[in-house]
Amino acid sequence: MNVNNTLENSVSIIKGIGEETESQLASMGIFTVLDLLEHFPYRFDDYRLRDLQDVEHDEKVTVEGKVQSEPSLVFYNRKRSRLTIHLLVGKNLIKIFFFNQPYLKKKISISDTITVSGKWDRHRGTITAQELKIGPYQKNADFEPVYTVRGSLTVKSLRKFIRLAFQSYGNQINENLPEDLIKKYKLLPRRDAMKMMHFPITQEDVKQARRRFVYEEFLFFQLKMQALRKFEREHSGGISQHYDLNKLRAFFDLLPFPLTNAQKRVINEICADLKSPYRMNRLLQGDVGSGKTVVAAVALFASWTAGFQGALMVPTEILAEQHAVSLQNMLGQAGLNIELLTSSIKGKKREGLLERLRKGEIHVLVGTHALIQDDVHFNKLGLVITDEQHRFGVEQRRVLREKGVTPDVLFMTATPIPRTLAITAFGEMDVSVIDEMPAGRKRIETYWAKNEMLEKVLRFVEKELIKGRQAYIICPLIEESEKLDLQNAIDVYQMLTDYYYDKFKVGLMHGRLHPAEKENVMKAFSDNDIQILVSTTVVEVGVNVPNATIMVIYDAERFGLSQLHQLRGRVGRGQDQSYCFLLANPKTDVGKERMKIMIETNDGFVLSEKDLELRGPGDFFGKKQSGLPEFKVADMVHDYRALEVARNDAAQLIIQKDFWHDQKYHYLRKYLEESGVMDGEKLD
Repeated sequence: MNVNNTLENSVSIIKGIGEETESQLASMGIFTVLDLLEHFPYRFDDYRLRDLQDVEHDEKVTVEGKVQSEPSLVFYNRKRSRLTIHLLVGKNLIKIFFFNQPYLKKKISISDTITVSGKWDRHRGTITAQELKIGPYQKNADFEPVYTVRGSLTVKSLRKFIRLAFQSYGNQINENLPEDLIKKYKLLPRRDAMKMMHFPITQEDVKQARRRFVYEEFLFFQLKMQALRKFEREHSGGISQHYDLNKLRAFFDLLPFPLTNAQKRVINEICADLKSPYRMNRLLQGDVGSGKTVVAAVALFASWTAGFQGALMVPTEILAEQHAVSLQNMLGQAGLNIELLTSSIKGKKREGLLERLRKGEIHVLVGTHALIQDDVHFNKLGLVITDEQHRFGVEQRRVLREKGVTPDVLFMTATPIPRTLAITAFGEMDVSVIDEMPAGRKRIETYWAKNEMLEKVLRFVEKELIKGRQAYIICPLIEESEKLDLQNAIDVYQMLTDYYYDKFKVGLMHGRLHPAEKENVMKAFSDNDIQILVSTTVVEVGVNVPNATIMVIYDAERFGLSQLHQLRGRVGRGQDQSYCFLLANPKTDVGKERMKIMIETNDGFVLSEKDLELRGPGDFFGKKQSGLPEFKVADMVHDYRALEVARNDAAQLIIQKDFWHDQKYHYLRKYLEESGVMDGEKLD
């Protein structure tokens, strides 16, 4: 029988797998013999006998000992009970608890030698037993795999099926990595690694098997990303924008402040892309206040000196207005004509603007999604910049790109994305990072206040408001909820309106308001007609009110670190000292840890890495829109070094001439073709 066909046969060829089990396995994504063999354990129970001095609190442990007391049985009610014995383990006399297993009283006697596995309470010197064996320790393996199962399928049954599959077909598992990479990193052969994943004898077996599959998963995923990147770069066309370097240097002198080293580095990367014959596809990350707008202005200016127009698309009208003013201040003095296009601009004014755009009299057009309407035509669009790109759909970004003939594309975001996620989620893009703040920028002082300290916080807010400053008050919910006991925006708005009666004007903003209402509220706040803005997280991105110096966040423990940092970044935009108060009574260790980290650092990239560790990659972006791959073994957070190595290897492989012809790369090519990325001829 053909080797591949055997492994690709239905799991029903395994003895004991009938229709019902086959259906349950299918619900877990297991259809073939190979799927079954690649269904790896998510953890290994450690059954080694260990010295209790070396076991951490709450860790699972296996001990062997002699029973020192008659079992004591206590009933709480008909169904609940606790059986207690004293067990001599080495020189330690400890208590063992068996819950809801009263029948064990007749099975355990004084002087019996028993083996118990359970959770160790280091503080009380007790073990809550999960498994019991009458007799001395006898384990065939120190490590037993634990698998994800569904329905009536048990871990024990799944272990049996995997063992049968490996015994019958394990010798047909083919190597899918080239020999040079296996030797380079001293990786286990695929068959050996698979055997050790399912049937390890030592902890080192688990480590080496996992190491092999972590690299394999990352390499295959990064191959797909790098292939997409190569195809996009070389087959989507592009324009070489030969900008005027002397004019660009003269433009730097017109800027009101010197560029940071990080801004200079990023500008060099972008300018190299502009001059390249390939289309730019770059993500620019920069913390709040790091100077992304200046970088965008330089890029637009460089493109203009090469004879092209530029477009900047942003999510909201107020943000579009702010960007238009900023770019007018920077580029207007250099002779560029900057215009604003939003849905509010109508009639003859709109017609005249679109006519000037068609003639090329407008050099940079700033706007909202109004930029992608059918009647908007550029004369010679060369550079498209999208700010807070995740706020736009893929289709919206595509339509804007198609307003020109293969224009260069720059995406900007103020959400610091950890490097591990950036090279995974945005693997087909080049990534630039502004990781330095402008000199003289004041650090936002951040405080963690318990809910009972609200009165003190409000008095502090009042002192700032008396000085002419403004404040944001952020709440996680719009209206009262029976399910979640959280402060809501409407209640807080009413409370503050009463508290600051006739002293200050309080405004309310949330996601259920009509877009025009949101714009009106934000404009009133920007103009200082409103001194206190109570809002949900809709103000998280893209509002610039330099006069706002106070940020108060209710129920701060409900937010992730990155979101808290984005909210904090709404203040600290002017010359005055700014403050952020986190109102929180966290009940979990993770919640407390978040508050401590927020107080300790203002660095968005440090926070994003910590957030990733605390929440995981799916929660970082939000599971539905993340687009992140689901790895069976690899973990992007903990295995980030392997991810970087695999990315570099994949990038090197894709550009090798023999990659599409040499037999040793057969399985890598096959994977790309089966993934539907493209065929070898297109990439060659």
